[in-house]
Amino acid sequence: MKGIIFFAILLFTATDVPAQYSFKAIIKSEKEPLAGATVSIKEMNKTAIADSTGLVIIHDIPAGKHTVVFTYAGYKEMEKVYDFPLPATDTILVFLEREEGGLEEVTVNSTRSNRSINSTPTRVEVIASEEIREEATMRPGDIKMLLSESTGIQTQQTSATSANAGIRIQGLDGRYTQILKDGFPLYAGAATGLGLLQTPPLDLRQVEIIKGAASTLYGGGAIAGLVNLISKIPAEHRDLNFHFNITSAGGIDINGFYGERFKKTGITLFVSRNSNKAYDPANISFSAIPKFERYTINPKLFIYFNPKTQLSFGVNTSFENRLGGDMKFIAGDGDSIHSYFERNQTQRIATQLTATREVSEKGRFTLKNSVSYFNRIISSKGYEFDGTQYSSFTEASYAGKIKESDWVAGVNVLTDHFEERAMLRNYNQNTFGAFVQNTWNALDRLTLETGVRGDYIAGYGFALLPRVSALFKITSRLASRIGGGFGYKPPTIFTEESERLLYRNVLPVNSEINKLERSVGANWDISYHTSFDEITFSINQFFFYTYLKKPLFLEMIPGGLYQFQNIPGHIDTRGGETNIKLGYDDIDLYLGYTYTDAQVHNNGMTYQNPLTPKHRFNAALVYEIENKWKIGSELYYFSRQELTDGSTGRDYWLAGLVAEKVWKKFSLYINFENFGDIRQTRFESIYTGSVTNPVFKDIYAPLDGFVMNGGFKIRL
Repeated sequence: MKGIIFFAILLFTATDVPAQYSFKAIIKSEKEPLAGATVSIKEMNKTAIADSTGLVIIHDIPAGKHTVVFTYAGYKEMEKVYDFPLPATDTILVFLEREEGGLEEVTVNSTRSNRSINSTPTRVEVIASEEIREEATMRPGDIKMLLSESTGIQTQQTSATSANAGIRIQGLDGRYTQILKDGFPLYAGAATGLGLLQTPPLDLRQVEIIKGAASTLYGGGAIAGLVNLISKIPAEHRDLNFHFNITSAGGIDINGFYGERFKKTGITLFVSRNSNKAYDPANISFSAIPKFERYTINPKLFIYFNPKTQLSFGVNTSFENRLGGDMKFIAGDGDSIHSYFERNQTQRIATQLTATREVSEKGRFTLKNSVSYFNRIISSKGYEFDGTQYSSFTEASYAGKIKESDWVAGVNVLTDHFEERAMLRNYNQNTFGAFVQNTWNALDRLTLETGVRGDYIAGYGFALLPRVSALFKITSRLASRIGGGFGYKPPTIFTEESERLLYRNVLPVNSEINKLERSVGANWDISYHTSFDEITFSINQFFFYTYLKKPLFLEMIPGGLYQFQNIPGHIDTRGGETNIKLGYDDIDLYLGYTYTDAQVHNNGMTYQNPLTPKHRFNAALVYEIENKWKIGSELYYFSRQELTDGSTGRDYWLAGLVAEKVWKKFSLYINFENFGDIRQTRFESIYTGSVTNPVFKDIYAPLDGFVMNGGFKIRL
């Protein structure tokens, strides 16, 4: 009897509780799932975030009509009313439409999580294909301008006559930034020389920039950050482009790219010839732009065995002869007085092999290998440097998904062998590493990314590199990222300091004297975007701090020699970057400001890291009528910079203007770069001593001045 009464009470109670249902959907754009899309139920104040496949599930929804809101950055908000229980239990497919002028949907490669830029906890800046094409209009022969026009990145010229240059991020020297090609470290060690100046942009699909410690992902060198150059891949439609450019300074650029995918194969081919006459706008007898001729050939083959297995193999080559110095010597009229010169002859050959296999619906195995050869001969008056680097990189990794987490783990081996004809600075440096990374959708609006790498560097010991990043999606328009990690850099003679000396009288590094440079860094940013009518607005504020313990400095020792030594102190660099974009109809305005305070603490003394402007401002105004016209103007400001001799350089402004007329398969353009003709040689002499034996000063401003270029592009 008691059992019957209990069962009756239970039955009565159960019928009084409303049924609960679930909502299951996949959120997509026209092309791919929108990982990180937000789905909310208005009446219940319930929210969920789509995973990497675009899937979102919301449980415990009572019967009745409910308004479901779908939002994703750069896409129009969508509202739909559903009557629960739904007539079918199948997953609903929802397509969002891109906003006019909305944020570009970009999948990043450098974080290894294969997520869109909006759902990646690590802060990644992407220079997309359209922007690369615009920058190539102004400088089609290399990527120096492409990078230097980004907020927070500075290109540092190291030679007054040969225009050699490196890049600086967060006020740290170029050796602390790692440059990759499709994730391969092809520009490391001796091969860093002239890397920026020997990479035309026409075959690049996008450029990804991580500022701050990224060594956990890619090993030694990524202390200030990394730049990953992502190559184009073949599509089913033919991609055939030609670009011809000439400059008022005597430059000629001829570039061509072809890419196409067939049934089981695909191919890309990039070919270029870039050259320049010696150019001396200041009439000081020395070249501001050297005479050079460079040939680049980059073929790549793709094989698609089946939908789950593919392989690609490519070769990157570059051959260049660069001669700067006394203009009379370059012209062949040198004598005992006009005898100064600096010649760079380089040969760069590197292979890239990548094989991927989908081992399950949620797992992928990747094998990567590259072998590189780089030879550089530097000749100057009474001196010659002749060095060859043989290096290789091999990595095996597995990426998979478990519930709300994306995992990637791998091992890699990096070999670096350098031989110099004089046999003074030969070395073998081998690095063995292992890493693991997890990206976890911890909460509806919180995604965490954690990782750790362990590297053993032969001769220098072990480096453990943890890192963590977090993404807070505060609203559909407001997000914030915070992160930090450790880094290291093995000692090397290939730095900006030794480059200025052409490696003359520079002693080799020694594992008994020199130690690993180790760092720790942190960064935080907050971004907001909105749109109303035809106006779009976005802003990103970024803060950074890096502490570099016992950095390697080049010190002069008795006998006129130079030796690298770990100083008894540290470098700390802090600052911030502000980026604003305002769009109206066919007009876009970009504003950027960088504050960098990089201080060296050396044996009780504190001073600013030389050649680092504290304040930098950049602005760009672009007017574009699609498939008709592109007109843009740029403005840059650089504040005073401390120089290595204790003096201070001048501040200055730069301005440029570019216009392009576009037809369906053809376009003509003209560009006026630095039309104010700002040159350091207008402020002061670039050298001391005589024309025969000049001693060049630090370079903190342009030397080439006003240069006009123009040309045409063909798309077939």
